[in-house]
Amino acid sequence: MVDTTRLTRAVEHFADRLRAAPQSRLQRGGATEALHLARELARRAQVLEAPGVEPREMPDAGMFAAADQITVAVHDLAVVVEDDDQVADAVRLVEEAQKRAGV
Repeated sequence: MVDTTRLTRAVEHFADRLRAAPQSRLQRGGATEALHLARELARRAQVLEAPGVEPREMPDAGMFAAADQITVAVHDLAVVVEDDDQVADAVRLVEEAQKRAGV
């Protein structure tokens, strides 16, 4: 079993920052970055779960749901990652998205 603690902690930190961010920060791109991240994490999970099946895109549930969307997506991915390299790559994605989000 792969240890995904680093990944889930990185997303929990990002999600907490999003929840604490003012609406103006979310509107300036924080929520958009989070949605892009959630969609990418969800896509990766689906590819690992069902190779060869076209992944479904996570819907946009609005800026106030962005933190929840990244949390759900990372938990789905954490269940199916196969090695430490996949975890490290996903952590990098989370950290980069958080920097771009400015939270």
